[in-house]
Amino acid sequence: MVAAGELGELRVVQVEYPQDWLSTRLEESGVKQAEWRTDPQRSGPAGCLGDIGTHAYHLARFVTGLELESLAADLHTFVKGRVLDDNVHMMLRFKGGARGMLWSSQVSPGNENGLRLRVYGSRGGLEWSQEEPNRLLHFPLGEPSRILTRNGPGLGEAALAAARIPPGHPEGYLEAFAQLYGDFAEQIRARQAGRSADALALGTPGVGDGVDGLQFITRALESSQSGGAWVTF
Repeated sequence: MVAAGELGELRVVQVEYPQDWLSTRLEESGVKQAEWRTDPQRSGPAGCLGDIGTHAYHLARFVTGLELESLAADLHTFVKGRVLDDNVHMMLRFKGGARGMLWSSQVSPGNENGLRLRVYGSRGGLEWSQEEPNRLLHFPLGEPSRILTRNGPGLGEAALAAARIPPGHPEGYLEAFAQLYGDFAEQIRARQAGRSADALALGTPGVGDGVDGLQFITRALESSQSGGAWVTF
């Protein structure tokens, strides 16, 4: 819908990923998932930012197609004794003029995996939440709001191609991996057969996306260490 211009010129992008599981020093209780994520020797210089902030960033980039121009980040560690950040606030400026905000947190009680994206343009807006993955909210400017359901009416070809089971049955997180595996397999088979891959199977991440994520982490750390100063991307 974004690529087709249904939202018009993109203006505002808001993405968030709050969790609560590291609200205490869980890494001191023998939980391995918490241990390595809070250890800079194993996870690198970014905590919450590198763990889930990157997911939020990649989601915003993938859906909007926008390229980041600059950012201003505030990384903070709330839990005493923890070395790496456990909460991140960030302002984003995209090429072309769109503005954005990103929040990721692992110390926000009441949140499990609250990955959520809002995109607003000159002709309407979209809202999607990972915890309710079968619904997409669409807000056409000057028209009634719509709730689009997975594999339901009103969806585009790309959305329908990613649905495996009838409407009404929950489908989401695990099936997303199946989608990636299927798309990668189609690209490999096409290369082996000397043909073009199905266009709907080309939405997979590549090396460039990995580099982009690392640059995002590096620039955010640089900004936060400079008191939240704007840094170019």
